[in-house]
Amino acid sequence: MTAAKRLYPWIAGTSILFSVVAVVAAQFDSTLDPMNVTISEYAVSEGGGVTGAAMALLGIGSLALLAGLRSAGAPIKGVPEWLLMVWSGAVIVAAVVPTTPLGQDPGLATQIHRYASVAAFVSLPAAGALLVPRLASDAAWKPVARVVEWVSLAGGFGLLAITYVAMPGERVMIGLVERLLLGAEVALLAVLAGWLVRMAWRRSGAAAANFPTYHSFIANRS
Repeated sequence: MTAAKRLYPWIAGTSILFSVVAVVAAQFDSTLDPMNVTISEYAVSEGGGVTGAAMALLGIGSLALLAGLRSAGAPIKGVPEWLLMVWSGAVIVAAVVPTTPLGQDPGLATQIHRYASVAAFVSLPAAGALLVPRLASDAAWKPVARVVEWVSLAGGFGLLAITYVAMPGERVMIGLVERLLLGAEVALLAVLAGWLVRMAWRRSGAAAANFPTYHSFIANRS
């Protein structure tokens, strides 16, 4: 494994962690009601450049996670891999293309942002659900299969909830529902990234243990 590939788990874990901290910290500086305002609406209404940057960082971290899973030989090939790619790209697009501020008529940018958000919200729980049996049948990933199942199930329920709230529910408590859904989806990423970091750490430790020291080299020569 090259040096760049060894960095993927650490880039993914650090990016996801910092993006979550930045989004949470930005909410405390808001005059809007987080229960009824989405994160995207907050970002444009309050000039939340930090929030937009945090979401872009989350997308970049997700791409690093995908690259790390590939290099580690995780069982993601096929549809789960494509869904993770859709999630990463959609989050970046939603961060780069802002929605319309509250009270203004939606334009083309808002439509692009909404479609990207829908793609992101749908793709990650679906990817997690498809990964569960694959992880359970892989010895290296089996320990986290049950946790992935739980957070994917939570994401699925969150997806149903936000669909209801956004349509017949007339956006009541949409901010809370969106944050709970996003929390479940970030938890899924965090589980995968955390286990990937653990595997990379153990692999580095094993490599260091097998690396011949100067004294062992002299002993073998004599």
